[in-house]
Amino acid sequence: MLYEALSMSTIVVKVVNKTTEAEDIVSLELASIDDDPLPPFSAGSHIDVHVPGGLIRQYSLCNNPAERHRYQIAVLRDPQSRGGSTGMHQIQVGDVVQISEPRNLFPLTPADHYLLLAGGIGVTPILCMAERLATVGASFSMHYCSRSPERAAFLDRIGASQFSARSHVYFDNATARERLDLGKIIDAAPPGTHIYVCGPSGFIGFVTETARARGWPADRVHLEYFGNAPQDTDGDTAFEVKLASSGKSYTIAADRSVWSTLLEHGIDIPVSCEQGICGTCITRVLQGTPDHRDVYLTDDEKAKNDQFAPCCSRAWTALLVLDL
Repeated sequence: MLYEALSMSTIVVKVVNKTTEAEDIVSLELASIDDDPLPPFSAGSHIDVHVPGGLIRQYSLCNNPAERHRYQIAVLRDPQSRGGSTGMHQIQVGDVVQISEPRNLFPLTPADHYLLLAGGIGVTPILCMAERLATVGASFSMHYCSRSPERAAFLDRIGASQFSARSHVYFDNATARERLDLGKIIDAAPPGTHIYVCGPSGFIGFVTETARARGWPADRVHLEYFGNAPQDTDGDTAFEVKLASSGKSYTIAADRSVWSTLLEHGIDIPVSCEQGICGTCITRVLQGTPDHRDVYLTDDEKAKNDQFAPCCSRAWTALLVLDL
């Protein structure tokens, strides 16, 4: 799973540095207003950022976890942005923003060796993990895939790092011999290796399927999504949602989400990512079968059909009764 529900506590920070790391990618360095140490964090942690315009988005911390004077995040400008990445790119040095304290649902677990795999902007938590593992002297290798050198963030930082010899970068526009041979890398992994992968859903699917095909134990593959895959909505139809507390029913049109429809009627379900990756809006289902379209719930949780993500999921049955 990805992110837990948004914490009610927030921290006010200032933007002390903004750097263009690659094409359409900027990093932001955040520090406390009074220059006091920030709350500690561990490798794999993220923060919720209150984006200008009222949105809330999650970003992984990508600096060394030993640092307390700053948090660093990196943001990819998404051409299909619903306002989050666009708003983040408009932030300037000197601006003041609200964030949550760091939380970690992608932690490093004890292992004999770590195989770190990053796709695109998914390099942010993976880079943080590499910093931590290098600091404690752990055995690991990092493999970073990007479309091209121009779109790959932190190349200079990786090249100058103490773990540069254990880092490998691959580009989609390279020759076949220079591209990632994941099967070969997995086959060569020493016993006791744990895989950590982050990136777009297609990249994560490629890694998990390759590992599964080679008999890799599922409990030694750890992942974090940076976005949900596009959904085929051509067959979507209307259905009814009933609130258990009031008994009122609402029609969810084929082109509307449960969340947005209920909001129009004054029922405000907390949301954050709006695409089923963060878990903020997860709601109990008392009756009916959800059409799960999130990447937050595990397969076992989805099979129970007792909760769903109203920001993106729909229904297989004509009626869903919600614990609202």
